Amino acid sequence: MAPVAMRLAAQSLSDAQPVPFWLEDPGKPGALPALTGTEKTDLLVVGGGYSGLWTALLAKERDPSRDVVLIEGREVGWAASGRNGGFCAASLTHGFGNGLARWPGELSKLERMGERNLDAIEETVARYGLDCEFERTGEIDVATEPYQVEELHEWYEEANRLGLADGLEFLDQAAVRAEVDSPTFLGGMWDKRGVAMVHPAKLAWGLKQACLDLGVRIYENTPGLQLVAVGAGMGVRTPYGKVVARRVALGTNVFPSLVRRVRAYTVPVYDYALMTEPLSPEQLASVGWKNRQGLGDSANQFHYFRITADHRVLWGGYDAIYRYGGKVQAEMDHRPETYLKLAEHFFRCFPQLEGLRFSHAWGGAIDTCSRFSAFFGTAHQGKVAYAAGFTGLGVGATRFGGDVMLDLLAGERTERTDLEMVRSKPLPFPPEPVAWAGIGITKWSLARADENGGRRNLWLKTMDKLGLGFDS
Repeated sequence: MAPVAMRLAAQSLSDAQPVPFWLEDPGKPGALPALTGTEKTDLLVVGGGYSGLWTALLAKERDPSRDVVLIEGREVGWAASGRNGGFCAASLTHGFGNGLARWPGELSKLERMGERNLDAIEETVARYGLDCEFERTGEIDVATEPYQVEELHEWYEEANRLGLADGLEFLDQAAVRAEVDSPTFLGGMWDKRGVAMVHPAKLAWGLKQACLDLGVRIYENTPGLQLVAVGAGMGVRTPYGKVVARRVALGTNVFPSLVRRVRAYTVPVYDYALMTEPLSPEQLASVGWKNRQGLGDSANQFHYFRITADHRVLWGGYDAIYRYGGKVQAEMDHRPETYLKLAEHFFRCFPQLEGLRFSHAWGGAIDTCSRFSAFFGTAHQGKVAYAAGFTGLGVGATRFGGDVMLDLLAGERTERTDLEMVRSKPLPFPPEPVAWAGIGITKWSLARADENGGRRNLWLKTMDKLGLGFDS
């Protein structure tokens, strides 16, 4: 980073508050009391992020008479569900390219199911009156290198061949800059219907209230500590009591699963984001963005960015930090060197916004798995179900995951449970120090590929063949 660019980037961060912008909203609800004593229920949901909230809500919608309890270790939406970028995507496979590489025979079905899932989310937002700033504006994948233009065009042609190009528009340089103006943009592909933008914390809080209104009993500051068989059901011990349930759905994602054998399938990586102060009318006019799409660039180490209801710009991604041992630790939630790097990249993308300042800077852990998209399963003779590995694309896909868990707990064969994606598992990560070394080599290789026209080295080609990977 040049000294002048570094100085300007540092100055832009001088007033940034080290807290997630979304969680400072004045509409944040108060915490509900912790569980004390013993509760008995039909279904226990562990985790108060999107995965758990959607599962609890869908369970009550399927059977209003079913008794449902949800426990959350801190407060609903405090972790990844309340501090993400707010991209609610239809994709269940972490994007078209990943789905095409892993499940080419199922991709058409997966894309249609993802579209229906996003439609159902939009309908749920309307039906329950969820005040979450839902805008179905779509997302543009932008190319910032010539090889990325070619890659996006190839994906567009493949989607067209499969009959999946409805709502997609390939944009040349002039067209993409007419939508959002950056001198770094060389082309893009606009998915006009497949992504909605939301206020992530408000979505979590709205789902919480919808669950309460349907009779779900929610206990916050109540971590699940141990999962054990209790008669014909299962029990989960908590700090001040326990819950005995006929069935248990685990939506803990990045946090260690109560089913120990599941833990090897995920690792925590830390993602970071910045939020600007509101843009002035002149600044907003200089970038355009009248259609308010979400954007992401097409590099291996990519940025995601969007505009908020009050005309701020969220800018995140690029660095994906894995710490040796794979622990989730609060001290990793902030990384000034990444904030500085992100700020410099922001002004390289939008030089016309020089002088704009960042109001918030934050980070946190997300779970990833070796195939980048969710996996599912059961334990304890089908009495426990889990979904994990959403890899940063869980705002929408977690609703689908909730449906899968409920299907599995019911022992039902459905269109969802018949999917190879649902029936198969990703390859587990190896133990330390192999995991740390492998992830480090992969990140280095991905950065080199970005610098060398997308050309993947022998390491990445081998990882591709093995079905392993690591994405920013």
